[in-house]
Order: sequence, then structure tokens, then C-alpha cells
Amino acid sequence: MKDGMIYAPKGKPAPVVERGEFRFAAAFLDHGHIYGQCNGLLEAGGELVAVYDPQPERVAAFLSNFPGVRVATSFNELLDDTSLHMIAAAAVPNLRSAIGCRVLQAGKDYFTDKTPFTTLEQLATTRETVARTGSRYMVYFSERLHVECAVYAGELIERGEIGDVVQVMGLGPHRLNASTRPPWFFNHGEYGGILCDIGSHQFEQFLYYTGATSATVTASTVRRSRESALGELEIFGEAHLVGNTGATNYIRVDWLTPTASRTWGDGRTIILGTKGYIELRKYVEVGRGEGGDQLYLVNETQEQHLSLAGKVGFPFFGQLILDSLQRTERAMTQEHVFTAAELCLRAQEAAIRLPDL
Repeated sequence: MKDGMIYAPKGKPAPVVERGEFRFAAAFLDHGHIYGQCNGLLEAGGELVAVYDPQPERVAAFLSNFPGVRVATSFNELLDDTSLHMIAAAAVPNLRSAIGCRVLQAGKDYFTDKTPFTTLEQLATTRETVARTGSRYMVYFSERLHVECAVYAGELIERGEIGDVVQVMGLGPHRLNASTRPPWFFNHGEYGGILCDIGSHQFEQFLYYTGATSATVTASTVRRSRESALGELEIFGEAHLVGNTGATNYIRVDWLTPTASRTWGDGRTIILGTKGYIELRKYVEVGRGEGGDQLYLVNETQEQHLSLAGKVGFPFFGQLILDSLQRTERAMTQEHVFTAAELCLRAQEAAIRLPDL
């Protein structure tokens, strides 16, 4: 997989509901992650009944992957459909909040691609809308939710295999593929900045693996490119956080994946605990034949390498469906979503811009 924009994992079907019990639609297909969002919900038993996008060519491409889905003539048609439990969307980032608030006000849950917001004002508006409507604003943090070794790491931590988490280091390199990117990708006001965008994955993982419910951004930096064709795109970013558990976080994200890499990004996470550590090699084993989903565990009783592709599954999507139907919070709490979002916005806001590369 050479392009992260079309990263859409497929797992084994693990339905939690019968057909027709959970109906959802897809809308605003600006980012290819919508395919991963829909795959996950379908494998968990959801029924994809409709799609809307203002560009017919995007709808046609979507139907080639999900044939038989009804094409809505307007977004309002989806909002007015009382049979829908959820609308999944992958709009231009700075539009996600406004679209989501319309979904919430229509009495449905919303499942958006990351990053969920590009400004603190959007976050505040959405918080108020969630509180007023009782609907859910959920986010597709694919680098944890749709990666089996990342899922299993959470299970190991919960079992106490590495003790208390001291630090999480997250590396999120991405391949640029500039010629295939839409114009909004290079406009800071639309994509939100690198720490806000792909950094959102890393901040969410820090909260999840440490159990932190808040954190402080102690330092952050970003860099742009000298190439005028890349506009306002930041191609490097880093940040350091301290969580309310005392655990720390260092993240590095970039658009610098070299040509020879056989994947779109050598994403890695290292989780240090008081009794051991875990390393995740999510998408590739460099220089070796293995693919992604590699987990390394070292603790007081073992030193182990696990290859986990096809062995763990993606429980988030089934939990999300049940949460929507039963109004529980198995998959992810609403406050977790908002805290992760606020951290990426704070880190982006505080970032020092270093010289262009």
C-alpha cells in the first residue's frame, strides 16, 4: 500500500447485530478513509443504505466498492431519513464540525474521519451541540482502531504486562504523493496543520495507552517545504506532552516517506512501562519480508515477537454500533474524543515554525 489516503483495511466479519438493526449512510467522500470507516461498520453488521457527495465521479467510485447503495440527491435527504442511526463522513477537515453538528441536530450519531476539528471554536460549538442533542460525535482514529497490533497493545497494557505506562513515543511518517492530493490538502485553513491533522492519531493513542484524561503541551514545532507547489503544507511536526497520570508523550509526524519504502509510512509506537515495553511496527518490517502488525513485548518474564495480522480483529466498530443503539460508551467516550482533539489543536496553536526544508 503506497498511499495512506486510500488506506482501508478489511477484516473478518464479526457482526454484533442482525441485518437492518443498524442502518448508516456515507457522505462527503473527500478523503479515502471513508472506505475504511464503511468497511469496519459493515463487518460489524451495519447496513450501508445510502451515499451522498456533490461530485458524481466520487459517488461512482464509491459504488464500485459498495454496489447497490442508494444515491441520495442531497445531504438533507440523509438528514431527513429517520431510519438512519449514523452518518459516516470524510469531508474537508475544516468542514467536519459544521457537517457533524447538522447530523447531531437531526437526531443521528456522526462518525467522521480524523482530524475532527481545525479550530478551538469548532470544538466548543460541537461540545455544546452534543450536550444539547445527546447524539455522539465519533472519530475514525485509524492508526489505532484499524491496526491489529495497536489493538492488542491495549489488551496487554490492560492486563498489566508492562506495568504503569511511563511514556509513549509515536512516529507517524506519511508518503506525500503530492500530485494525487486535492487543493485543500495544501491550504492551512482547510487541513488545519500537520499536528492537527495526522498528529491527531498520535495524541489519541497517548491518551488511550496511558489512561490520561488530560494533558499539557510543553513544546511543539512545525516545518514547511521550500517547494512553492506544496503551498502551506507543513511536512514535519513534533510535540511533547505531559499527561495528568504523569506519563509523557513525544510524537513526530511528517510527509517525508522516501521512494524506496514499500508502504505509505513506517508508523511505529513505543510504549514504555515500569515493568516492560512494547514496540509496534504497524505497516512494515523494513528490509524483511514480513508485513505490518508486528508487536514486540519485553517484560520481566518474556521477550516476545508477535505477528498479528488477521489474528486480533477490529472490535471498535462493533462496540461503536452497540454504543449507538444502546447509548453506552464501550468503543470510546465522547470526552476522550474531545480531549484528543483539543490536544492536537493546542499543539498546533503553540507550534514554533522552524526554517523551511
